[in-house]
Amino acid sequence: MKVITICGSLKFQKEMMIAAEKMNLEGNCVLTPVYPVLKDYNINDEQLKKLKEAHFKRIELSDAIYVINKDNYIGQSTQLEIEYAKKLGEEIIYYECL
Repeated sequence: MKVITICGSLKFQKEMMIAAEKMNLEGNCVLTPVYPVLKDYNINDEQLKKLKEAHFKRIELSDAIYVINKDNYIGQSTQLEIEYAKKLGEEIIYYECL
């Protein structure tokens, strides 16, 4: 069993959730970002900072990251996550979907 953190733009939330389900069914432990589900809830800068720190902690705890690369889009935040995982010597798996 691998511990895998899903990374990618939150605008691809559906694809991220599908990938997480499939990898869990394959016997992996999958860590995901916090998906925005609360309506009319404004996240302040301090909360956003804590969410980012928690996601990087997930990457630290992982054996690999799984990057959702839809329509050849990897944003700045995801690129930082990839670089961090590389620095930690983790496997980087890309899922490209069009």
